Amino acid sequence: MTQLALVIDLNVCVGCQACVTSCKEWNTSGPAGTMSDERPYGADPTGTFFNRVQTFEVGEFPNTETVHFPKSCLHCEDPPCVPVCPTGASYKRKEDGIVLVDYDKCIGCKYCSWACPYGAREIDEKQKVMKKCTLCVDRIYDQALPAADRRPACVMACPTNARLFGDIHDPESVVSKAIRESGGYPLMPEWGTQPANHYLPRRKTRLRIHDDELERADNPLKIDSQLPKPDKAEPSLDDVTSW
Repeated sequence: MTQLALVIDLNVCVGCQACVTSCKEWNTSGPAGTMSDERPYGADPTGTFFNRVQTFEVGEFPNTETVHFPKSCLHCEDPPCVPVCPTGASYKRKEDGIVLVDYDKCIGCKYCSWACPYGAREIDEKQKVMKKCTLCVDRIYDQALPAADRRPACVMACPTNARLFGDIHDPESVVSKAIRESGGYPLMPEWGTQPANHYLPRRKTRLRIHDDELERADNPLKIDSQLPKPDKAEPSLDDVTSW
C-alpha cells in the first residue's frame, strides 16, 4: 500500500520559515482553507498553521548549536486521531495513506488533538473545525501542474532541499533511500503510531574554538582605540566647519 510522507533533514534546515509561509499561502486559498489569523500584529498573536518550525539551542556556550525542528501532521500509519473522532471526520485514505479531516463532519470537539501525541492538530477559531497538514492533496494530484510541481508547497519552497516527499513503502523512492542511507527515524516511535514522516539526524561536527576566535579580529572598537586622537584643547569639527 502506498504511504506518502515527508522526510525532513535536520542537518540542512536553516529555520527560514519558507515552508511555513508557503504552506499557509497555498492552503489558506485552497479547499483546506481558510487558515485564520487572530491579532497577527497585536500583543498576543495567534492563528492556524499546518506546519510550524520550532527553534532552540543545545549545549553550553561557547559550544552551542541552534536546532530548527519543523513539525506537522506525521500521517501515522496507525493514527490515534481517527478512532477517537465521534463523527468520523478524521479519516485515513487507503489509496495514499494521507490523514485528512472532513470539515462538514467535524464539530470541533478537539478529541483528535488530545489523542495526537505530536500536537499536530489545531482548531480554527473562526470556522471552529480541526485543521492539519494535508500534504497538499489538492496540489499533488493536479494534472494541470507540471509533474515536477506536484509536490507539497513546503517541499517546493525549501531553499536547502531539507524536505523530501514520496512513498516510504517504495524502496526505490527518494524518501526511502534517504531514510535508509542517512539513518532516518520516526518521531517518538514508542507511542506505536508508526509515523509516516521521518527525520534525518543532525550530523555532529566537532567544534574547535580558540580563545582569539571568541572576539572579532577586526573589532572596530579595537581599531578605533588605536587611531590618533586630537588634543582636548584643539578645536572640534563643529568649531571650524560651517554646515
